[in-house]
Amino acid sequence: MNLHKLVRGAVTTVNPDIAAVIRRSDGTTAGPGRTLVPKYLPDEPVTIQLQPLSGSELRHAEGLNIQGLLKSVHISGSSFSVLRGRKLGGDLLIIDGETWLVIQALELWPDWCRLLVCMQVTA
Repeated sequence: MNLHKLVRGAVTTVNPDIAAVIRRSDGTTAGPGRTLVPKYLPDEPVTIQLQPLSGSELRHAEGLNIQGLLKSVHISGSSFSVLRGRKLGGDLLIIDGETWLVIQALELWPDWCRLLVCMQVTA
């Protein structure tokens, strides 16, 4: 039973969906000086729920020594933080022109997931 689908209408009444783009990692390629440069699959449009972190989730991120602006994202399908054994990770979300890195999957379900994301600052 998909409980997320049952409550979706109530959730979007309180917190409307946001259009975003997911840029899924496709590994790396060799760049100048043999540096590793990330490469990505073609961008995919997605609909997300962007939410603040709870106090316990902020403490968890602090324990991971992650600093910066952190949020929680609910998204249909799956996305992953780094899973080296499966060569997955490094996915990016583009939300209102800002780039967010997927740090960790907080919840993984068959048809949706909740992610810890960190805003990336470009120089």
